[in-house]
Amino acid sequence: MEAVQLLFESFRFPFIQNALAVIIPLALVTGLVAVFINLRGLEFVSDGLTHAVFPGLAAGFVVAGSPGLLPGALIAAVIATLALTYFAGVGLASDTATAITLTGMFAIGVLIVSTPGGGSTSIESLLFGHLFTVTSMEAGLAALAAGLAATLVLVTYRAQVFAAFDEDGARGAGFRTLSVNITLNLAIALVVVSASLAVGNLLVLALLIVPGATARLVARKFTSMVVVSVAVAVGASITGVLLAVVLSFTVDVPVPGGATVALMFVAVYLVTLVLRVRR
Repeated sequence: MEAVQLLFESFRFPFIQNALAVIIPLALVTGLVAVFINLRGLEFVSDGLTHAVFPGLAAGFVVAGSPGLLPGALIAAVIATLALTYFAGVGLASDTATAITLTGMFAIGVLIVSTPGGGSTSIESLLFGHLFTVTSMEAGLAALAAGLAATLVLVTYRAQVFAAFDEDGARGAGFRTLSVNITLNLAIALVVVSASLAVGNLLVLALLIVPGATARLVARKFTSMVVVSVAVAVGASITGVLLAVVLSFTVDVPVPGGATVALMFVAVYLVTLVLRVRR
């Protein structure tokens, strides 16, 4: 009862409100994007974009502090997306292009945070997020990035669905698959930008991959997959935030909200997998 009362009372704290203002819009768009990532086998590309955003986060923090995180990450996301598209255009294998982009840009990020203006504290924040210290402005910018990602996917929704099941068929039907791929990669990058504040650069993959993978286990139709994926993302996100609050107050140990959210995503997938295997 005490834990339940604590949960209800926690909603009046601004830091909880800001955390939910970041995580809920992020979960909604993550659930949508995760389905396309799963169907198109873009898990490694998503990993590459996740790491490629890191130098933008680092540069933004060094130049302007916390307000510079999202603008810096957005610039890096665009550069990484264009780099991946260029490598694909010259015939470089997808995995090779992703690996080159991933390692190159992540190394740049490490160099940036190693400068006198970087600091170990900023590295920890960039890698693992700061969900419970997000400001109202950062929450608004994160929601804007998530909204832009959702808009990109929804505007090209028909082409994205076609390409997810048959890219050659989509090309034959007159869709510009290069533009479709760039749009999806930009949406993924924007999700990474939005999630960087909540769960940090290293834990974003849980949000990008787990909802779609979970939905794939239990749903057979595309629409059902999207519904399940969004439900998993929203449910795991809110549960992770509230669990972190309860543990922090009852055990008196500050629990990182981003790590708890990521762990909840993984837990949902493992439980779903076990239940499916037992059938």
